[in-house]
Amino acid sequence: MRAVVIYESMYGNTHLIAGAIADGLRTSSEVAVVPVDGADEALLAGADLVVVGGPTHVHVLSRESTRTAAVEAAQKPESGVELDPDAEGEGLREWFDALGDVRKGTAGAAFDTRAHAPAAITGRASKGIAKRLRAHGFELVTEPESFLVTKDNHLEDHEIEHAKEWGTRLLAAVTGH
Repeated sequence: MRAVVIYESMYGNTHLIAGAIADGLRTSSEVAVVPVDGADEALLAGADLVVVGGPTHVHVLSRESTRTAAVEAAQKPESGVELDPDAEGEGLREWFDALGDVRKGTAGAAFDTRAHAPAAITGRASKGIAKRLRAHGFELVTEPESFLVTKDNHLEDHEIEHAKEWGTRLLAAVTGH
């Protein structure tokens, strides 16, 4: 099986989660983990599973304005966060808008990172990602998943393990093993 994990990450949390999901998938599949700006049509060709994730900004998928605000926030000396090396540039919204025809029936899954609070308060980018995956013909193999960050924008304890386990469950959902 061949899987692709695509992520958008501002402060590195979603990047770390993408890597952990890939670790869970690697037990019996070939996996590519790429930032959204490296996810071209050629990479998707022949994928059996495409997993897409991003941070939740203002209740939904990031926008150019929220990504700009995140960059500005990280540049403040008191921020306590650093930008992910792949943070600047287009995000998942733009990627989905430019995504051409994708093989119908390819398995898909959506995830996000969001603040550790009820989803009714924080929102969930994964819901929008799942909607866009379905619109492009992907068949979701599970409900969208959230991974939680602290109020200082660091992953909650055990979220890496949670992501690895979720990757293993995704593999089982696609392969039946």
